[in-house]
Amino acid sequence: MSRVELETVWAPRLLSVLRIITALLFVAHGTSKLFGFPMAMDPAPNLMSLIGVAAILEFVGGILLALGLFTRPIAFLLSGEMAVAYWMAHAPQGFYPIVNHGESAVLFCFVFLYLAAAGPGSWALDKARG
Repeated sequence: MSRVELETVWAPRLLSVLRIITALLFVAHGTSKLFGFPMAMDPAPNLMSLIGVAAILEFVGGILLALGLFTRPIAFLLSGEMAVAYWMAHAPQGFYPIVNHGESAVLFCFVFLYLAAAGPGSWALDKARG
């Protein structure tokens, strides 16, 4: 496989795989908060609370991102959500993400920021929309 083929054929496909897998993992955070699946939050959040809004963003935004629909603005919004989540919920628990359990928030934040810049990859509804 040539370098050109890697860059022109496989890189956009793997970008789509990164987007889809990350989005599906993110949706699980929303379904956990909203529907108690695969594990329930106790108690379920009020939808008008900060956690409720986060749950809606995680569920709806994650689905849109998995489909590759409105990828750049949704990814940017979700990146911001994860930055806020990190600084509000995790950083006060300690400086290091491994200590404050904020690794996933940091990772989601920067993957979403990358997707906002790089776009959806080759397999996305955004491509069909033009």
